Amino acid sequence: MASQPHVLIVEDEEAQREVLAYNLEAEGFRVTRAEDGEEGLLMVSEDPPDVIVLDWMLPRVTGIEVCRRLKVDPATRGIAIIMLSARSEEVDKVRGLETGADDYVTKPYSVTELMARVRSQLRRVRPTTVGQVLAFDDILLDAETHRVSRDGSALKLGPTEFRLLSTFMEKPGRVWSRDQLLDRVWGRDIYVDTRTVDVHVGRLRKALTACGGSDPVRTVRGAGYALG
Repeated sequence: MASQPHVLIVEDEEAQREVLAYNLEAEGFRVTRAEDGEEGLLMVSEDPPDVIVLDWMLPRVTGIEVCRRLKVDPATRGIAIIMLSARSEEVDKVRGLETGADDYVTKPYSVTELMARVRSQLRRVRPTTVGQVLAFDDILLDAETHRVSRDGSALKLGPTEFRLLSTFMEKPGRVWSRDQLLDRVWGRDIYVDTRTVDVHVGRLRKALTACGGSDPVRTVRGAGYALG
């Protein structure tokens, strides 16, 4: 199976942090935690999440500054950020959203509502986790039926190649390093040599060009692979 959707909680209040983590893990998310903004930025650089639940008022680096830095960096701007704040004034919400936050939740909040908002953001950043059909040029991938077609012709893909293509099609143009692909496709708990990624990318390319189409997978020397 593909790796679990990953949520990073950046919250300095331990009780709130643990309640959120408990509920997210109960829904099948992989959860990491940070106690302040500086630690949050470091964790994003080491293990990029799909969604960040980010408190506004944080020690060392504020949540609003963490959000700003992540959204101006092309490598991290695609991560969904849900801002948490006791600030309920409209001007504060506008500031949070204008800084790049994808959603804004005022404290005290309903955990059930926050879970729904996390799932909503996940549908946007990782559509294959909720069974949507993805399209790129003449390639269609149906996550629910596990079928892939190109220009109307069905393609035969192994399960690993299917997960690789799903990852590529979720974010066309993004360059994925071999380590990032290992985490996303194989999972962090399984040891696989990075050369295995090259082998499966080769198989994916062969399947995608079996009907005569051009190879849509791009090798970025020294960086990894991208679709388109």
